[in-house]
Amino acid sequence: MTEAPASMPAPSASAAAGPASRGAGASRFKGARNYLALVPFHAYVGLFLVLPTLIVAIGAFSTLDGQPTLENVVAMFTTQAFIASFIKSLQLAVITALLGAAFGGLLAWAVLRGDPNGMLRQLVVAASGVLAQFGGVMLAFAFLATFGFNGLVTMFIQNELGMKDFDPQWLYSMAGLAVVYTYFQIPLMLIVFLPSLDGLRQEWYDASSSLGGSAWSFWRHVGGPILAPSFLGALLLLFTNAFSAYATVQALFSQGCVLITQQIACQMQSEVVIGQANVGKALALGMILIVSAVMAVYAWIQRRASRWVK
Repeated sequence: MTEAPASMPAPSASAAAGPASRGAGASRFKGARNYLALVPFHAYVGLFLVLPTLIVAIGAFSTLDGQPTLENVVAMFTTQAFIASFIKSLQLAVITALLGAAFGGLLAWAVLRGDPNGMLRQLVVAASGVLAQFGGVMLAFAFLATFGFNGLVTMFIQNELGMKDFDPQWLYSMAGLAVVYTYFQIPLMLIVFLPSLDGLRQEWYDASSSLGGSAWSFWRHVGGPILAPSFLGALLLLFTNAFSAYATVQALFSQGCVLITQQIACQMQSEVVIGQANVGKALALGMILIVSAVMAVYAWIQRRASRWVK
């Protein structure tokens, strides 16, 4: 008979725990390294977003001497000029957001119907990415050089077409400002809304057709509900973009305080009524609250729409 093999000694507790502890330590180190990579981002957010917001919030409830007060906030709700500027800013943001969403959505649909890898689509998307950022002084100068009192189109209409009574004053009104704002709202809508249109599946339309549904029934019961959250989210983004714009309107209306962004600048830089800097901070705080509420709704809508974009 052969002898039974001797039993192997059981590993010690320290030897058994060694690999596990090393694995846990490596995992913790990897997690710490991942968080360390976020330090520049958090520093950027804290320095350029959180800190200015705190400065504005503290200044809105303080006097120039640093004493707590509610006069700045009360002035925001009782001064007729401030109320009118808020109303005009909201009206302009709503109008240009609706126009930009309508025309930008149609443009995105036209791009979608083309060749996905075609040169035309690539050019339109690339141009939209550039034009969406073409705002501020450059955009105002472009419209002034084209439709201003001595603009190219104005001079052509007056001199070549003989319409001497043509008045380019419309460019310096709220209607003209709406046209200028819509110019950069349309390409922004295309960039934001096109991925949602790309998320639509041909299989969904085929399934609807196989069940006897028409094109209208597909858009009413399938395509419309799927695109609605993305469309509303893009609409809110356009509203925020127009509501917070400053450089464009300042270049066109440099002699007045029409919108609330101009009112803030007027209070911060006033040479007539001094000591109103904290009133400007109160107005800025009001803008922050409005934009924060809109962006909170936008984030909620985007979470609901993200499932269809994947």
